[in-house]
Amino acid sequence: MRHGKLAFLALSLIAAPALAQNDGPTFDKGPVWDFADIKTVDGHFDDYMAWLAGPWKEQQEAMKKAGYIMDYKVMLVSDPREGEPDIILATQYANMAAFDHSTADEYSLGKKIWGSMSKANQEQAARSSIRTVMGDMLVREAILK
Repeated sequence: MRHGKLAFLALSLIAAPALAQNDGPTFDKGPVWDFADIKTVDGHFDDYMAWLAGPWKEQQEAMKKAGYIMDYKVMLVSDPREGEPDIILATQYANMAAFDHSTADEYSLGKKIWGSMSKANQEQAARSSIRTVMGDMLVREAILK
């Protein structure tokens, strides 16, 4: 039994310096990503992709230029299973503070992009005939050290 205690003590002494060096976090907070899950209506995939390549891309570029977002991507899901999206829209934000714009500032940018909130709402409703927004996930990237 004495040898077991000595072996444990020896291993503890060897591991202690390694544990002391890792006293802090092993990651930093990275950018924030928003993933929107989109399911296109049968026969309307190309229609929705055309909208993404036009008005949606213009909107994202305007938000990028204004400093609201860092980047954006369109991801296509290969062979989605029942209940899964066929498109994922990814938008990258610098951090959570990127969401802390005043409502007046957001409406002002929206007006520059869409012309009016009424028009934007009408266009949003019209897109429901070619796609369904299945959900949205907001995640923060962990930058490993």
